[in-house]
Amino acid sequence: MTKNLPYIIPASQPEAEEAFGSYQTTHQFYQEVHTRSEFQRHCEWYYITAEQHRQDLKKMRGELNILQWFRRS
Repeated sequence: MTKNLPYIIPASQPEAEEAFGSYQTTHQFYQEVHTRSEFQRHCEWYYITAEQHRQDLKKMRGELNILQWFRRS
């Protein structure tokens, strides 16, 4: 990418380098915001799913275990 940079931004235009730098910084910032929001959404989904599984396990432990009758020695 850096070898193609002189074709995109001529060396004689420092204001172009500055504009390109600010664009790159802005792009990286929005990419970071997107990554963090996706991670936050995943964490929320994980906690909701884990809570549902805990409730299901609690409910299952309270039910009658029919298979235990057949396994008695």
